[in-house]
Amino acid sequence: MGICSRTQAEHWIREGRVSIGGRLERDPQFPTSMDQAEIAVDGINVRAAAHVYVMFNKPRGLVVSAADEKGRDTVYTALAAAGLPWLGPVGRLDKASEGLLLLSNDTAWASGITDPVTHLDKTYHVQVAGQPDDETLAKILAGVNESGDVLKAKHAILLRSGEKNAWLEVVLDEGRNRHIRRLLAALGFDVLRLIRVAIGRLPLGELAKGQWRELTAEEVSALDSRR
Repeated sequence: MGICSRTQAEHWIREGRVSIGGRLERDPQFPTSMDQAEIAVDGINVRAAAHVYVMFNKPRGLVVSAADEKGRDTVYTALAAAGLPWLGPVGRLDKASEGLLLLSNDTAWASGITDPVTHLDKTYHVQVAGQPDDETLAKILAGVNESGDVLKAKHAILLRSGEKNAWLEVVLDEGRNRHIRRLLAALGFDVLRLIRVAIGRLPLGELAKGQWRELTAEEVSALDSRR
């Protein structure tokens, strides 16, 4: 219904705060029709929230989590003053990574973006220590076996290079945990910066670091796998 995260909902149910049709329900797995059931939290009937779709330029150092056990700042810390309803992250960026992060309370839309079956492109600009050559780029595309995972990219090109480092553009149409960092490390390259610059046809554009904006209806539709 877009009211809260699944984890938070489970806590509310187990704490006895949620009723269905006037009857307290403590089993999060209890089958329920959202279209027919009268659901209340703390005695107040709830309705599905209006859908909100946001893009955020995540700075390095923020954790993509509602709460962090180590007390680190999260993306929600950065968005706390925005007056937004509850929004869940659409996919992840690790703490050291930057760039385009989507958030929404439309879980069906979000699932279509993160589902590996859709093979939606995610584009990254990656700064590495060293000078990747054509052979390295070919290996990025061919893939490497790293701890049992076959890691590869759909597309990889050299954007520019300096004396000690270089920038690559890497496109993934699937994503494993720390995919690009592990792939490049297996080829002998340390990642210095990793910035997601596009998801599908949606670019990060000129959105400033640490800033957010709502997506247009056209942008939402362009990322909707149900269309």
